[in-house]
Amino acid sequence: MATSGAELAQQELVEEFEIFDNWMDRYQYIIDMGKQLPDFPEERRTEEFKIQGCQSNVWMCHEQAGDKLVFKATSDAAIVSGLIAVLLRIYSERTAEEINQTEPHFLKDLGLDKHLSPTRSNGLHAMLERIYQVAKQG
Repeated sequence: MATSGAELAQQELVEEFEIFDNWMDRYQYIIDMGKQLPDFPEERRTEEFKIQGCQSNVWMCHEQAGDKLVFKATSDAAIVSGLIAVLLRIYSERTAEEINQTEPHFLKDLGLDKHLSPTRSNGLHAMLERIYQVAKQG
């Protein structure tokens, strides 16, 4: 079976993170990724698009582009914006089927499951849940 784009994105991320010796550098890399997020539409910073379960404010929306789902999201916290960038890199611009078939093993592979605070981890899982929820409907 051919490797999906989402699976490939996870593998590339893991390889990128291997160049960092410590978690301070990894956190900085995540924060830098978050600084490159595309602008989020101001009119979508509403309760309707807010992710519940995040300690910081997170808004996420999506649109259909052909057979692919395109996600946009933003946060008022630097590290969370970086986590959003990681998720979008893996799951945005994929088909619903591909999203549903892509297990988030990058959490374990990158060590995020061990190095994020419980509240950040909850927020990350809440964002993942929203992505899967949208894909199941799509």
